[in-house]
Amino acid sequence: MRPGAAPAAVLVSLSLLLLGAGRPSAPLPDRMADTGGGTQLITAVAPGTGSTTGTVTWWDREDGRWVAAGSAPARFGARGLAEDTARRQGTNTTPTGLYGMPYAFGIEAAPRGTAYTYRPVRRNSWWCQDDDSRSYNRWTEPRAADCRAAEAEHLIGYRAQYAHALVVGFNYHRPVRGRGAGIFLHVNGRGATAGCVSVPRAAMRKILRWADPAREPHIAIGTRSGRTAITRY
Repeated sequence: MRPGAAPAAVLVSLSLLLLGAGRPSAPLPDRMADTGGGTQLITAVAPGTGSTTGTVTWWDREDGRWVAAGSAPARFGARGLAEDTARRQGTNTTPTGLYGMPYAFGIEAAPRGTAYTYRPVRRNSWWCQDDDSRSYNRWTEPRAADCRAAEAEHLIGYRAQYAHALVVGFNYHRPVRGRGAGIFLHVNGRGATAGCVSVPRAAMRKILRWADPAREPHIAIGTRSGRTAITRY
């Protein structure tokens, strides 16, 4: 073949590739297996299972399509992410999957416009993580008699992180002992989390003002690809 010449079939293929290159990909929620059935969604995406940082984006379903309402840098567990059914308590991993968000809470007052049920943190507010307690993976106020203090979070002790938070429904409705408790979307602390997802304080306040329980928001947590890809949820 002489220099500069190309078969017609090659030219057609190149044209199609160039046309495809300029075509925007579908919004992330449209590429997911499930979004929870509501018209609001939060996605928390990490590059891989060993990552401790990523991105949180909150989405609205408008006129039959998903539109990003906001985005913020996110932090994950100090030991990355793990599949929900394989996760074990105390591993400092963030569980992947699609979850509801039962209610919000905080040490500080709810941002004006918050529609979610918002539970104020008091000095006797605890989250039980004791496998042997009937209050496992539940808010308990005061701390339940069968919930050991060493196996519970004294919520008021985390003034930065729990200034504002949303409960993530991981292992919540039918708790499996030993799988994990106390997974929240909350304000950043000093670094990676113990298994929660965290965002800057300003972003958490925006999310609380945006989230509308009547629109059934869910949170999807996952990686960009692989077995724990967010598109699988």
